[in-house]
Amino acid sequence: MSGNWVIGLTGASGAQYGVRLVQVLLDMAYDVHLIVTDAGWRVLQDELDWSASKRQDELEKHFGGRKGKYEYHPIANIGATVASGSFRTKGMVVIPCSMGTLSGIARGASDNLLERTADVMLKEGRKLIMVPRETPLHAIHLENMLTLARMGVRMIPAMPAFYNRPASLEDMIDFMVGKVMDSMDIEHSLYRRWGENNEQPRP
Repeated sequence: MSGNWVIGLTGASGAQYGVRLVQVLLDMAYDVHLIVTDAGWRVLQDELDWSASKRQDELEKHFGGRKGKYEYHPIANIGATVASGSFRTKGMVVIPCSMGTLSGIARGASDNLLERTADVMLKEGRKLIMVPRETPLHAIHLENMLTLARMGVRMIPAMPAFYNRPASLEDMIDFMVGKVMDSMDIEHSLYRRWGENNEQPRP
């Protein structure tokens, strides 16, 4: 495996999805460019007990020493490589995606590095996959999703299935990460597909 993917984590609940996706990609020898919003760091702290004041230590603890390499880009660094269309990547996944970030991307705001990088994906015609996490949804949320979907953005709401009989929280997380990787065109065995009776090993 090879290539660069940009992964963005925002302040929506569901930081586990983003962390797991980054780990799987690195284990498969993909290189990851990671962007985390300030609210995303707060959710990592609240949901996974990460220290928001020791960011680099936490990143190395959870993502270091794997086959692929990761590079962390601070949210305010608008001059980062990923902010330019001339920097080649396979695409970008925003997981989880808050409604605020969704709105900024739909409006082309580019108010921070994550929004700017998503705008680059749109203008360059690269894959942009978003995992919105909110409930209930009101009309503005839905209109923003429709705006982006009409531009070719793949919307994968954080809605785990149960036909695969998940036995743990990890199984439910892997299902969602697997659905995202399907849209990334990356082969995996994170969940048992419909019609498959055999249990699939975790990578």
